[in-house]
Amino acid sequence: MKKLNRKELKEFLDEKAAFYEQPKFIESDPVQIPHLFSIKEDIEISGFLTATISWGNRKSILTNAHKLIKLLGNSPYDYIMNHKETDLENLEGFVHRTFNSIDLSYFIVGLKELYTKYGDMESFFNQFNTEKDLQNAIHCFKQEFFSLPHQVRTEKHVSDPHKNSAAKRINMFLRWMIRDASAGVDLGIWKTLTPAQLSCPLDVHSGNVARKLGLLKRKQNDGKALAELDKNLRKLDPIDPVKYDYALFGLGVFEKF
Repeated sequence: MKKLNRKELKEFLDEKAAFYEQPKFIESDPVQIPHLFSIKEDIEISGFLTATISWGNRKSILTNAHKLIKLLGNSPYDYIMNHKETDLENLEGFVHRTFNSIDLSYFIVGLKELYTKYGDMESFFNQFNTEKDLQNAIHCFKQEFFSLPHQVRTEKHVSDPHKNSAAKRINMFLRWMIRDASAGVDLGIWKTLTPAQLSCPLDVHSGNVARKLGLLKRKQNDGKALAELDKNLRKLDPIDPVKYDYALFGLGVFEKF
């Protein structure tokens, strides 16, 4: 493929983003889990837990995410707020790769604390957001979320941008919550934050495609790479830069670009 100038690149990526951001995308994507719910808190919690285990084989992610929601009685918010300690014993045996029932039990307790103190997840992120992006809010979220006694192993399941992590999974969760729902994929339930503040959920597929298109020079998929990609995507669309996640992901996964 010849090197595209910025206008050609924007046209190419706009077209690909529109092609992939369709309801059909949901059929094979973890975003289908929060789509099962209509109550804001259920959408947030199911989205956060699903994003947390969204790494590895997509089929296995979907199987385990559906299993997880079933363990919470298909009512995540009600379970989080009203569970007793003995209820957590029913989670024993849940595992997705390195995320196990010890981690899940802490996530339940941590989310209850967060909702008790802040009302919902949107209020927390809004409190710590900066106009530019949400990377500092993610850092603050991790600190707050792990403020109760917990096993150190559980901390690795929430990334920290201040430690040079691209924080792919939590950036994907934020995309689901904040981007407009009109195309039928993202849920757009958080109105106090804007798509302009979002960062691309950078993974091996989107990273490789971004490099081939000249949007990314850095070799590792880390926090510095994310900052470079964000900067270049914002040049193409400062209002909704993360729509290009659909283009980069679709080109990488479905077109083996």
